Amino acid sequence: MSSAFLLEQFADYLALERGNSANTVAAYRRDLAHLTEFLQERHVKSPAGVTSPLLRDFVMHLKDLGLEATSIRRHVSAVRTYFRFLVGEGHVIRDPSERLASPRRWRTLPAVLSVDEVEKLLQASGEDPLAFRDRAILEFGYATGARVSEIARVELKDVLYDEGLVRLFGKGSKERLVPVGRRAIGAVALYARETRPALDRGRSEGRLFLNARGTPISRVAIWGIIRRSAREAGISKRVTPHTLRHTFATHLLEGGADLRAVQEMLGHADLGTTQLYTRVDREYLRTVHRTFHPRA
Repeated sequence: MSSAFLLEQFADYLALERGNSANTVAAYRRDLAHLTEFLQERHVKSPAGVTSPLLRDFVMHLKDLGLEATSIRRHVSAVRTYFRFLVGEGHVIRDPSERLASPRRWRTLPAVLSVDEVEKLLQASGEDPLAFRDRAILEFGYATGARVSEIARVELKDVLYDEGLVRLFGKGSKERLVPVGRRAIGAVALYARETRPALDRGRSEGRLFLNARGTPISRVAIWGIIRRSAREAGISKRVTPHTLRHTFATHLLEGGADLRAVQEMLGHADLGTTQLYTRVDREYLRTVHRTFHPRA
């Protein structure tokens, strides 16, 4: 029985048996669509192949995408309800979501890459025909601090090459202009000139970054590119799109950038969010103090 058919049955169960509202059913559908996309990227074709470790990876993946804890809790609730339904209907034997933890309020920031590690990461793309694209994505992510969803959504017309700027659309479709360094602009231009035309088969929707099928690249695929590149670069830290965003902000602050300028580039409405997001580690602060304070 196909996953799509089971999801339809589940939607009917929510609406008819549990009496959930149309909005709740729609929200569960969206959350489970994210799970389905995640599983497809890992070649898991049916709920019977889902394991507890895989669901934990899914929750961490949602965190890496930058979703709020409240949104992730809703995803976890949808996954639990779905698998309880599947067990009850006899579609799966055991419930892999039984011990799936729901986040309270995450305050742990991702690891920050050093400048040397960033250089290794940016040089990691191999000789694959898509290497130009992968290099452009890595350069773009580090140069702009864009959210993974923003990288996936950026369109050809949003890159202003002559001005060294990119137009990004954040949460609530709020628009902002972010500077892009010379190296990143060069990597994007090279990809757009050499690789993208061969990928575009008329289904690109104007997006900048495409997959091998010529359709807009997904957030999950970007996550995979960054993780693979980090592995090839020999970086032992867990590296995700969120890591690049945090590294972008931290390196700017370490270089003396104004916090409000960083807030604007990250697209944060609240300065307090930026202060949490860009917290530099204590050892770096100790190093600065020892280096520059007269009586250190």
